[in-house]
Amino acid sequence: MNGAVPALLLQFGATTVLSFVLGLELHSYRRAQDEGVGFGTTRTLTLIGAAGFVLWLLDGSQPRGLYLGGLLALAAWLAVDLARGERAGTGGGALLPGMIALLAYALGPLVQTQPQWMPAAVLIVAIAMLAEKPLIRRISDAMPVSEGVTLAKFLIIAGLVLPLLPDTPIPGLRQITYSKVWMAVVLISAISYAGYLAHNYLFPKASTLLTGLLGGVYSSTAATVVLARQARQDAALASQAPAATVLATAMMYLRLWLLIALLGHRDAALRLVAPFGLLCALSLAVTWALWRRGGNSSAAATPRLDSRNPLDLPVAFVFAALFVFFAALTDFVTTRFGVGGLNALAFLVGFSDIDPFVLSLLAGHFQVSDTAVIHAVLIASGSNNLLKAGYALVLSRRRSMLPAAAWLALSLLLSLAWVWLRG
Repeated sequence: MNGAVPALLLQFGATTVLSFVLGLELHSYRRAQDEGVGFGTTRTLTLIGAAGFVLWLLDGSQPRGLYLGGLLALAAWLAVDLARGERAGTGGGALLPGMIALLAYALGPLVQTQPQWMPAAVLIVAIAMLAEKPLIRRISDAMPVSEGVTLAKFLIIAGLVLPLLPDTPIPGLRQITYSKVWMAVVLISAISYAGYLAHNYLFPKASTLLTGLLGGVYSSTAATVVLARQARQDAALASQAPAATVLATAMMYLRLWLLIALLGHRDAALRLVAPFGLLCALSLAVTWALWRRGGNSSAAATPRLDSRNPLDLPVAFVFAALFVFFAALTDFVTTRFGVGGLNALAFLVGFSDIDPFVLSLLAGHFQVSDTAVIHAVLIASGSNNLLKAGYALVLSRRRSMLPAAAWLALSLLLSLAWVWLRG
């Protein structure tokens, strides 16, 4: 014997430990809910997990009669307990302990047949469902039915359509494929929706500064518009709005870089680390200075991002259409006018939604160098900041917004300077 622990023993040990942890979490959950011990104690769940492991191991080949027989016996046991609890009017009839027992029974096959991360992921989900009941209840109560319906539609289309879309070029666009377009739609909608949900449901009474941060994840332009409009109406908020506006732009750089990296444009992401990192860091420094200058007024009203739900399907389809449109337009401009035309187009696009332009620019292989593409991304993001500077001044009509607008305009000049020095 070489002293090594048999792999099968390690798998059995992992199964029993995971089942034991499930039992501990279920016991803690019941104590927090002032429920009786009932079915599914720590010892019971540990033995259920061990039984599932042994029956799966002994079954050996198809059909798995022993394991399925054990599953039927467990289901009958759970049904009896559920019926008894309903008749007695006690907590014994709850569905949750039965679900946890079924998970414990399935841990043995998972440990023996799946990668290590799979049973770990199942355990994490189960523990989260047990331990985070107040948070889950708060989210469920706060979220309207329409949000759930929209999310369900999006998940169905993303899960069904994306695998079916061919990885073939769209006619006339060479490197722009159907799957690339929809992957960009899925990813940008998911990131934007995360910011939207965080602001509206997790932090509905967020401070002005937090609104700028979350709004930048959703849309820095939309956040700037909301902050400027409400700063015009609320003097207390107006003192904090400049810092929040610049913070939203700092988040724009982080969000855009994250999108570029997640979509697989690694070379572009690496080359944008320095300029985006510098502009983001300077924006954060300006945010801090403006926040110190404006003070922390507790009397300010809470800003509300009232923009459209970014997970609405029409919004997703509009983004896809813009992606294809900008790809075709970029191909036309670079073919006819070269780098100069691309730079002019990037500047003009900055006064609209830059995300589809930037992502389509990076996805395609146009008749310009990689350096020219990076420069176009910087120009587009810089001119978008100029648009936000105009929104901040015109919509707020307050002199307190001047420093924020000045920085946004200066960030355009810094972007152009980077392009000129690296050209």
